[in-house]
Amino acid sequence: MSTDKQRGIRVSQEELLCKNACGYYGNPAWKGFCSKCWREKSRPAGASRQDARPSSDGALPTFSKFEEKKNIEKGSRYNTVRRLFWGSSSPPKPQESSESHSNTLKAYQGLESGDFTGFLKILRSPPSQRLQSRCTAFLNTMEAYHDLPIQKQSDLVQDFYQSFADYFRSFPEAQVTQIMEHVEKLIMTRLHKWVFCHDSCDDEQKDLALQRRIRSLNWVTPQMLSVPFPDENIPVTGDPFLPAITAIIEMDAKRAPQDKLACVSKCSQHIFEALSALNNEPANADAFLSSLVYVVLKANPPRLHSNMQYMIRFGLPHSLMAGESGYYFTNLSCAVAFIEKLNGPALSLSPEEFEGYMRGQRVPAALTKRQQVVGETQHLLEELQGRQEKLHQGADALSVELQKWVEAVHSQLDEATTQFAEVQKDITAQAEEPSSAQESQREDDDEESVMVSNG
Repeated sequence: MSTDKQRGIRVSQEELLCKNACGYYGNPAWKGFCSKCWREKSRPAGASRQDARPSSDGALPTFSKFEEKKNIEKGSRYNTVRRLFWGSSSPPKPQESSESHSNTLKAYQGLESGDFTGFLKILRSPPSQRLQSRCTAFLNTMEAYHDLPIQKQSDLVQDFYQSFADYFRSFPEAQVTQIMEHVEKLIMTRLHKWVFCHDSCDDEQKDLALQRRIRSLNWVTPQMLSVPFPDENIPVTGDPFLPAITAIIEMDAKRAPQDKLACVSKCSQHIFEALSALNNEPANADAFLSSLVYVVLKANPPRLHSNMQYMIRFGLPHSLMAGESGYYFTNLSCAVAFIEKLNGPALSLSPEEFEGYMRGQRVPAALTKRQQVVGETQHLLEELQGRQEKLHQGADALSVELQKWVEAVHSQLDEATTQFAEVQKDITAQAEEPSSAQESQREDDDEESVMVSNG
C-alpha cells in the first residue's frame, strides 16, 4: 500500500489478491493469503503418508514432525466431525443413498435465496430430521466445550461447514452456497455468545488499543486523506458519508458473520454512492479506500478488531475470499492496517507536524474553521435558549396573572350572587307588606261595621 499527495491512499489490485496467486482476495490477518491458502498452509497439498516417511538420513522430506503431527490432528478432528455428521468417517456413496436422503435433497431444491425462515421450516420437516439432529448435536457439543481455544473452535466450525456442504455435493455450487449461508446463520447465531471475543484470545485488548488509536487520530481531516468534500465548514449532520458511518457502527449489533459482513458491504456501497454524488462520476478504488479510512476514523466502530476476527474465524470462506463482499472486507482490513501504521508522510505531513497534531499542539486549519462554525452555532443556540427561558418565564407570569384574574372574577360572581339573593329577598318582603296592611284594614272595617249594627 502506498500514498500519493494527489490521489491519497493507493492500492493495486495485485496487493488485494492472495500471495499464492490463486485468484482469491488475501487478507492482512492471514499474512496476505486467502482463507483457503492460509488454512492449507499447515497441510501442504498432496501431502500423504508416503511423503511423510523419513528419508535415509531420518529427516522428513516434505514437512517437519511438528507439521506432520498437526496435520494428523487436523485430519483426526475433521474425521470426528464427519462421524458426528454422517455416522462414519466418510459420506455415503451415491449408490448407498437412501430414499430419505433423496427426499431431503428434493426439499432443499425449492429453497429461495435469502429465505431463512423457509430454510428453518425445511430443516424441521420430517425429511430433514437427520440434518436437524446433526445440527443440534453439533451445537450442544460446541456449547459443552466452549472453553476450548478459539482457533480449535474455529476449525471445528469450518469442518462442520465442509461436512454439511458435502451432503449437498450433487447440487450446483451456487445453490450449495445459498444453503450454507443459512447454515452459518443458524449455527453462529446460537454460538455467538460463546465464541465472540473469547477469553482464550487477546481480542478485547486489541479492541481497546485500536479504539485509542482511532481516537488519537480524530484530528485527521478528509483533505489530508484526499477525500473530496464539498465544503470544509459542512455541519456534521450534512456529512455525505454519514450513512456509511451509521452502517459500520451497526455491525457490532449483528450476531451472524454474514450479517456483520452485510454491514461492511452496505457501508462500502454508501461510500461509492457518496463519491459518485460528489464527483459526478464513478469512484475509483483509490478514492474508495481513502474514504473508507475516513469513515472508520469518524465512526470508531465498537469492537472492530473482534468483529473482523469473528468473521474470519467463523464466516464462510467464500464470502471473504471472492465476490463483492470479499472485496469490501479486504479493503476494510487494509484500512485498519493503514490506520494502525499511519504516520506523517502518509498524510503529506512532516514528522514534526504529525507529532504536533498527535500531542494536541497543532490543529488543522479545516478543523479550526469547523470549530469556529461550531462555536458560532453554539452561541446562537445559547442565545435561543435564553430567549426560550424568557418566553417560559413570561408564560409562567401570564399564567399566574390569568389565574388571579379568574379567582377575582369568581369572587366577584360570588359577591354578586349574594347581593342578588339579598335584593330578591328584600323585594319579596316588600311585596308581602302591602298585603298584610290591606288584610288588617279589612279586619278593622269589619269590626266597625259590627259595632255600628249593634249600636
